[in-house]
Amino acid sequence: MFTKLLYLSLGGAAGTMSRYWLSGVAQRLAGGSFPLGTFAVNALGCLLFGAVWGFFENRMLPGSEVRLLVLTGFMGAFTTFSTYMFETAELVKYGQMLTALLNVVGQSIVGLVLVLTGIALGRLL
Repeated sequence: MFTKLLYLSLGGAAGTMSRYWLSGVAQRLAGGSFPLGTFAVNALGCLLFGAVWGFFENRMLPGSEVRLLVLTGFMGAFTTFSTYMFETAELVKYGQMLTALLNVVGQSIVGLVLVLTGIALGRLL
């Protein structure tokens, strides 16, 4: 169990630092109010998650620690948006188009409503 936590921690720390750096650089380069830093991290995260998954999918791995370190630790800290999109892509892959659409629309709307609700609650405290 300690080894799993170590892998998660190391991957998570690297993902967090990478997200912070990349989003900051992208936002400074773009300027303006559009959150390009977050957009860049989410887009790159999706590409990286897909590439890593595709690489691991048909290969023997040295152990589940590699997936834990890279996909759960690094990618989870870098952006959970990539996991959200991967899960949606899997639904599309298996022909569950309506479920995929509901996932995208549902999570976006629920997420936005809950963030706004959370802000309002936080202001009341």
